[in-house]
Amino acid sequence: MKKILITRKLLRSSEDKASKIFDTKFNTNDELYSQEKLIKMSEGCDAILSALTDKLDAETINKLPKSIKILSNFAVGFGNIDLDAARKRNIVVTNTPEVLTDATAEIGILLILGACRRAPEGIEAAKASNWKWSADYLIGKQLTGTRLGILGMGRIGRKIASIAKSLGMIIHYHNRSKLSVDKEDGATYHKDLKSFLSVSDVLSVCCPATKETTDLINKETLEYLPPGAVVTNVARGDIVNDEALIEALNRRKIYAVGLDVYKGEPNLNPGYLKHKSAFILPHLGSASKHTRTAMADLAIDNIDEFFKMGSCKNKVN
Repeated sequence: MKKILITRKLLRSSEDKASKIFDTKFNTNDELYSQEKLIKMSEGCDAILSALTDKLDAETINKLPKSIKILSNFAVGFGNIDLDAARKRNIVVTNTPEVLTDATAEIGILLILGACRRAPEGIEAAKASNWKWSADYLIGKQLTGTRLGILGMGRIGRKIASIAKSLGMIIHYHNRSKLSVDKEDGATYHKDLKSFLSVSDVLSVCCPATKETTDLINKETLEYLPPGAVVTNVARGDIVNDEALIEALNRRKIYAVGLDVYKGEPNLNPGYLKHKSAFILPHLGSASKHTRTAMADLAIDNIDEFFKMGSCKNKVN
């Protein structure tokens, strides 16, 4: 029986599944392992089921036991893992795509609605019991007829587009390549980033975090957006330059922001706290029981498939 390390606590049903297939080391206290602790805990193991909170950089990977053959990441992304270092060690890296599309898209729509309709201010007023209705009280941006720009039209981007379209939004997108007509579903493609941003009344960041997309939304590119645009991010914090976005909020170039992800999580840039128009969540994209169970089960299946077949369909390196 193969021995695996699961670095973070999973839902009970998934841990039970892992126990039936593998000799499993669990993180019973759900502590965030240091580099040293993770390396020590992985001794004698054949695989690691990691989480986005695990920093598996080149230094860490190079110190892992020679017995480790696969890193199965409990996430759709893998920005926490140095793929080149893993490849050089002949360690396979896998992720959990597809299973969190719907849940993450729901949060993407929540961010758009919350930012456009001034939900943070409304929640605070309701809690304080000091609001007074008037015809112009907490006037926000209605979605009907608003142009939604989707940066990264993958599975999550397309799902957000589908829901937003039903709310009367007009869809534009920027991607590495143009989609087929059926996948576009009436959306307008922009090959040029500037052209795309210039028609995005609401921007939804859905693209992967890569060297090319790090700080893609910055001081320069924010200027391409229409005055009073709304910026939302359901992808990765590294894509947005927080200082530039906060500065744009300060001078009201940006009307509001909706963020489920941000740099330095869980530490939020304090500049956002000065703005009532900042609608911010603690990385809830996949936070439903159905999705978190599906993600964990797929991460377990990836390891099982690798050892049975010598390969895995969700291999990313």
